[in-house]
Amino acid sequence: MHDILDGVRVVSLAVNLPGPLAAARLASFGATVTKVEPPMGDPLAAVVPDWYSELTGKQHVTVLDLKDSGDRAKLEDELAGADLLLTAMRPSALRRLGLDNAHEKFAGLSHIEIVGHDGDLEERPGHDLTYQAAYGTLQPPLMPTVPVVDLLGAERAVSAALLALRNKSNSTAGRRYRVVLEDAAADAGAAVRYGLSGPGDPLGGAIPTYGIYATADGYIALGAVEPHFSARTLEALGVADTHEDLARVFAEENTSHWEELAERVDIPIAGIRTPERGVVK
Repeated sequence: MHDILDGVRVVSLAVNLPGPLAAARLASFGATVTKVEPPMGDPLAAVVPDWYSELTGKQHVTVLDLKDSGDRAKLEDELAGADLLLTAMRPSALRRLGLDNAHEKFAGLSHIEIVGHDGDLEERPGHDLTYQAAYGTLQPPLMPTVPVVDLLGAERAVSAALLALRNKSNSTAGRRYRVVLEDAAADAGAAVRYGLSGPGDPLGGAIPTYGIYATADGYIALGAVEPHFSARTLEALGVADTHEDLARVFAEENTSHWEELAERVDIPIAGIRTPERGVVK
């Protein structure tokens, strides 16, 4: 699967997170990716340099000032031989760069355009935090630990890229595909809107055997939502199906004890890890 896009050429102008994530996934599939950055670089590199290095490890990174005629010509040379252009900016910025119709200017080029909003609101600024705020996936005042919308948006961009390549196999004409982060946020929020994972919902704390419990030295996540896992858990612990009984028992032993029990009797328990507590990398 690592070479399914062998021979595909991608030019990415996308900085921050959704675009670089999508470009990294395409590179992992075997595509040749040229990442074009502005003179000030990608902000992601300044904030999380190690993650930036991981994402760009299979890409060729070049710096171009697209206001400079010579650098602009270099970009156009890249686009002339590319299959995909990946961008993540507001439509007005694309127009200023003259790239809003790139798929019409360059034969065989498809444009994957990541935007925050669509329609009349396409110029509204936003980031993962504001998209999540609008669709119920935050629990204030806590900040999110995962940029859910950026991650979903990146996967949608990859899907759009694969669709573009599939369509290109049937036609030499390129097309533009718009990926809207607000739409991704709305889909993520469906689990809350429909009463699955909001506070007090079945996956939000209502089911005793599906939750987070304190141990003697940390916390564990118990995911025994199916009846057979739930019954097996209660039998192994010797408790009733209540939050109170589970909390009492889990607090008596260390996290490692419960992980060992889970492995032995085949129930879904995992110790909660953080960067300070041995998170998996």
